[in-house]
Amino acid sequence: MAATKTRPPRPAPAAFDSLEQEAYLQLWRTYDRLRELDERVFQRHGITAQQYNALRILKSVRPGALSTSAVGARLVSRAADMTRLLDKLEEQGLVARKRCEENRRVVYVSITAAGVAVVGRLAADVKRLGKHQLGHLDRRTLRTLIDILSKAREPHEDPAIAAAWPGSSHRKQSTKSEE
Repeated sequence: MAATKTRPPRPAPAAFDSLEQEAYLQLWRTYDRLRELDERVFQRHGITAQQYNALRILKSVRPGALSTSAVGARLVSRAADMTRLLDKLEEQGLVARKRCEENRRVVYVSITAAGVAVVGRLAADVKRLGKHQLGHLDRRTLRTLIDILSKAREPHEDPAIAAAWPGSSHRKQSTKSEE
């Protein structure tokens, strides 16, 4: 019987094309797992996470109103169809819309008492959700994560839109106040 040569094992193919790709896919996978937890909480209340986000934004300016575009700029994630998102909230009696008299193209949106009640009913669940999602991380790690994500997002975000998002100014203020 002839002796067979054994070949050295081939190295395993790289799982990622680059370090940047690995970081991005880790971020996407993490978002997917955390979003799944979001969906469970909000589905129990008959709204989506994005609708809840819009309600919180509108509650923050109550009794005032915001233009549709201002609401969209403050959302955590872009709404593909802002009109549809607001239509659903209006159908449920959670927001009211009013066309601007000076410029008919502008529509102002405000939260109703029913919308405020929904945000109130969800407050404890949302706080528990945040603890469930990231409560295993200490405060220093959370601050580092926030800073890294902000730096990763910065070159890809319109500065005016970034400035409208409350997380931008809140992060800087809370970091300074904790030092």
